[in-house]
Amino acid sequence: MNPIAIRLLNQQLASPVFSDPADVVSHMGAIQAQEYRLMRWAVAMRTQKPSSQTFTKAYNEGRIIRLHLLRGTWQLVADEDYAWMLQLCAPKSISVIKGWMHSNGIDIPPKELASISDILCRTAEEKGSVTKEDFVEALSHKGITMDDHRLSYHIRMAELNGLLCSGDLLPTKATYSLASRKVSPHPNTTNEDALLMLTRKYFQSHSPATLKDFAWWSGMNTGDCRKSIETLSNELQSESWQGEKFYVHDSCRTRGFRKGQALLMPSYDEYLIAYKSRDIVLPAEHSHRAHSNNGIFHPVIAHDGIICGNWKPFGKKLEATTFTPDMQIENMNEAWRRYEQYQST
Repeated sequence: MNPIAIRLLNQQLASPVFSDPADVVSHMGAIQAQEYRLMRWAVAMRTQKPSSQTFTKAYNEGRIIRLHLLRGTWQLVADEDYAWMLQLCAPKSISVIKGWMHSNGIDIPPKELASISDILCRTAEEKGSVTKEDFVEALSHKGITMDDHRLSYHIRMAELNGLLCSGDLLPTKATYSLASRKVSPHPNTTNEDALLMLTRKYFQSHSPATLKDFAWWSGMNTGDCRKSIETLSNELQSESWQGEKFYVHDSCRTRGFRKGQALLMPSYDEYLIAYKSRDIVLPAEHSHRAHSNNGIFHPVIAHDGIICGNWKPFGKKLEATTFTPDMQIENMNEAWRRYEQYQST
């Protein structure tokens, strides 16, 4: 088993098969979207012809939705997956967020949560897509002031309660919309079936991966994740690699990887953040260059799937450093040209 090649292929980082950004998001199940500007590249680089305009169109049409979901963090999900994923993941994520609130000394009583949610929703209903500043203004008209941290928790809770989701795309500021306006209605499902769908999506797009990887990414209980993997045993092949048990979905591609590929990856990319253990692609001695101990991920360079450097996404020319000073990376300029072309189309 070549875990690096299989991951590159099925994460659509080598020989991508999709042209529509929404299809990429659906295939991946959920894509980390912490960085508002670079989440677009995280999706677009997985398409056959990366295009900023194509991503924006899918996002504004509501076929790609951004909200706090898995592990209480920012995710992109496809419209058709929004309802069942929210049903499955919201309770655990709400519990996680309440834990963060408690550790920060913040308490939001149910009465306050209901009244503020009402104001947020009314503002979104009146204006369509609204920024956090619009929420602050609406609250001030009601004589309510609160710090940004507290307001952020209110917005997250409104997302996880199915009230708010992403609005239209702006260059640098996130916007919010009523979920009922942005997302198409979809039939309900059971939590058991929803977890099976999430398990299938994860291993179709992230294989090979371990039980620990899936439990980390999904934020679900390890026991429930183990049971779901066992239920899908007819679709998953287990492989032992370096003493660990990995699962590979039957639909995964294993051919099509060619050496010599350089990738300019955004911060928080699924290639790293979606796994509990990252040492397959990231040498331990360089892990601090890719992410901090408190969960801050940086833009990185991958060569033949190995993380080997950092780059700066917002300059006018390629600015890159390798972890080993004398290291030469093939096709770096070609990777930069692909990124520049994405920005201009």
